[in-house]
Amino acid sequence: MEKINDTYYTITTASEQTLYKDRGSKFYGYAFPVSTQQDIKHCIDTLKKKHHTAGHFCYAWQLGETYQKYRANDDGEPNNSAGMPIYGQLQAYKLTNTLVVCVRYFGGTKLGVGGLIQAYKTSARLTLDTATIEEKTIDISFLLLFEYPQMSLVMRNIKDQKIKIISQKLEHNCNLTISVRKKDADRIFNLFDTIHMVGIKKL
Repeated sequence: MEKINDTYYTITTASEQTLYKDRGSKFYGYAFPVSTQQDIKHCIDTLKKKHHTAGHFCYAWQLGETYQKYRANDDGEPNNSAGMPIYGQLQAYKLTNTLVVCVRYFGGTKLGVGGLIQAYKTSARLTLDTATIEEKTIDISFLLLFEYPQMSLVMRNIKDQKIKIISQKLEHNCNLTISVRKKDADRIFNLFDTIHMVGIKKL
């Protein structure tokens, strides 16, 4: 049977600011928890106000519980010398819903493409080293529909299976929104689907 991967890694709060120096250039690193591209824009705009004399704001992000969206941006540095090394660190730490930005102040000495790759990679790694990384589960929500006489049976199954209740309306016609880990979703669906006079549907 195929094993379902239903966890992902993200950061819980914004990291501390880090500083990496190479031949006069300064690289300030930041990591932020994000869930939308609007969050990403807001974080970058905030840094541009904070570092209004910096030359480059290079970044990479990954979004989605299954790591389905990502982007790397060199912001004027040579192609693939900044954004991709930063993104490589997001991959190394297996992070999603995370943005890493490296802000560069040019120090007068050109680092070359190889030097830039190493500098942005190091800056991103130092930043993620300071972040609080958390493993989270991918959860599936279901709506349970039943009448009051089925209440005790439904609640007993919920307690036995240690199922999380998101919301509930317990009247003559009852409905419960429950949340279960993705790897348990089919089993829980089948459990309630076979109980007489209980309806279940995926949200």
